[in-house]
Amino acid sequence: MSGENDAIVYGTEDLLVSLCNSVTRVLNVATQSKVNYSGMVQRITKVGLKPDIGCFVLFDGGFTGLVVLNFAADTAMEIYERYMLHMGMPKSELAGSHTSDEVSNILGELMNQIVGDFTGKIRRELQTNITQNQPKMLVLNKQIVLSVDTPLDRPEMRRVSFYTEKSNIFYLELAIDRTEFIRVSDFDSSEIIDADALLEQERGTHKAASAPAASLVDADADELLKSLGM
Repeated sequence: MSGENDAIVYGTEDLLVSLCNSVTRVLNVATQSKVNYSGMVQRITKVGLKPDIGCFVLFDGGFTGLVVLNFAADTAMEIYERYMLHMGMPKSELAGSHTSDEVSNILGELMNQIVGDFTGKIRRELQTNITQNQPKMLVLNKQIVLSVDTPLDRPEMRRVSFYTEKSNIFYLELAIDRTEFIRVSDFDSSEIIDADALLEQERGTHKAASAPAASLVDADADELLKSLGM
C-alpha cells in the first residue's frame, strides 16, 4: 500500500500546463500553423482584459476560476485569417479589421473549443467536473481588471505568453482557487482527444451563424461589467 509521500499531487501549475496544451492543440488544428507557449510563467496579482481584443470564460464546479485570452490586433487577425482560410473561405471575403464582429466571433468559437478541450481532460484525469459559461469577447482600447464573482479563498493567478507562427504574441491569464488533487487509488485516465472532430463540429456551428452570441452588444457589455463589479 502506497504511503502519503507516494501520492501523485496535481496542483495549480499542472492545471495551467493542461490549459496551455489545450490552447496550442486547438489552435494548431484550427489554423494549421504552429502555436507555442513560453516555458516561463508569471505570477500576477490581478487578471484583466487588455487591448485590442480580450476574451474570458468563467468556470465553476470542482474548482472555480477565470480564464482570459488577450490578443493584439495583428495576432487576432493572423489567427482569424488562418482559421477562415483553412475553412475554405476566399481571402477576398475576409474581414479587414480586428474590430469586425466576425473576428471576435471566431476567437470566441476558438476559446469555446479550448475550454471544452480543457474541461474534458479535467473530467478524465482528475475525476471531477467543471462547467463553463459562454466565452465573452470585448474589443478594447484600455485595460479592464476582472474579478471572479465567487470570492476565491486562496487565489492563484498566472500569465503565460504564446507565440504564433508569425511571431505575434498573445497572453493567457488564469485565476483559480489554490487547490491540489491527490491520487488515492488507481484509475484509467487515458487521454483521447480528437481535435479534428472538435473542429468539424465547430465548423457546423459557424455555418449556422450561431457565433454572434459570443460577442457583446453594448447593453450586454454594460450588464456583464456591472456583474463583475466594474
